[in-house]
Amino acid sequence: MVRRVLIVGGGIGGLSAAIAIRQHGDEVDVVERYPDAHASVFGVGIIQPINALRALDSLGCAQACIDAGYPAKAWGAMYDHAGNFVRDIHGTPIVSSTLPPMNGVTRPKLHEILTARAVEVGVRIRYSTAFEHLEQHEAGVLVTLEGGETVTADVVVGADGVRSKVRAHVLDGELQPRYIGQSAYRQNMPGLAEIDRIILQDGPTGMAGFVPIGPDLAYMFFNKQMDRDARPATAELPAALRAELKGFGGLAARFRDEFLSDDPADIVLRPEESLIAPAPWHKGRVVLMGDAVHAITPHLGQGAAQAIEDGVVLGEVLGAHDDLGVAFAEFTERRYERCKLIVETSLNIGEWEMGRLPDFDNVAATMHVLKVMAQPI
Repeated sequence: MVRRVLIVGGGIGGLSAAIAIRQHGDEVDVVERYPDAHASVFGVGIIQPINALRALDSLGCAQACIDAGYPAKAWGAMYDHAGNFVRDIHGTPIVSSTLPPMNGVTRPKLHEILTARAVEVGVRIRYSTAFEHLEQHEAGVLVTLEGGETVTADVVVGADGVRSKVRAHVLDGELQPRYIGQSAYRQNMPGLAEIDRIILQDGPTGMAGFVPIGPDLAYMFFNKQMDRDARPATAELPAALRAELKGFGGLAARFRDEFLSDDPADIVLRPEESLIAPAPWHKGRVVLMGDAVHAITPHLGQGAAQAIEDGVVLGEVLGAHDDLGVAFAEFTERRYERCKLIVETSLNIGEWEMGRLPDFDNVAATMHVLKVMAQPI
């Protein structure tokens, strides 16, 4: 039986689901409210842990990401604020896999790769097309798009992000992500030789880090505790970030003195939000995935990875079961605890960075998650 599947949202998760579901034989349409493949891309770079690469490999995209990015030989390392080495963070290999522990790639390049693969396998993508409403019927779902156009589908996938409009048709409409009290600065910088894995520097006012995302490109991030309404004005971002890095030595000092841009447009500052929706993640013919049900703070680099895994598993269960209730129940069963671990551990690392969990071992917690993520999805 060939179904018609409509995916709301053409981001990382939506495109991954589109590829996976199409590869299992169903007809797939994606509606994306932004005007093109790159308009919805926020931020600078993506961390791709080995579990993300495994999932991408099943979609036919892993090698393209590795070729376009920076395949690291190790996951990461911790340094103190002065730049002194503290400890390694070894990744966990996947048995019988030759994939690297971590690959870094730019967000636009990842979207380009996923979009090209989706088109190659026969996914239809409509841009500048926003979802408005849906009505479930015994024989299908009637979906109303912005402007009044209606389409019908056998299955609707809500991959429309943390502010999901589809979510209200499955879960309590009041469910919203929580700001954790921390925001992240990010800026691209040259790919210095010493940035050959994720480099973390624990400083006096926050956590600085460096991620390679190409042969000659990296990005710097700084996780800063702040009230949500205390965000610096856009014009003040360079000065604010420079002030935060004042007490650092090592790589952070070099970034501050040599590479920190005076152009506010080069600096991204985004709030860190968290959400884990209660199970089940489906209702009738509608299922949710990605940030719509598990918004993950960036502390483990697993947000995109979990969205990609969602897409792969959704393709597998729809390919294996004619009964949608059985398929979606298996999807939630396979995904819920895995995503919950990521959400909660990422929150704990954020709490530790903000001084609220002084006895927490962030390296041990990271290693535990990497070990679990290396297990089958």
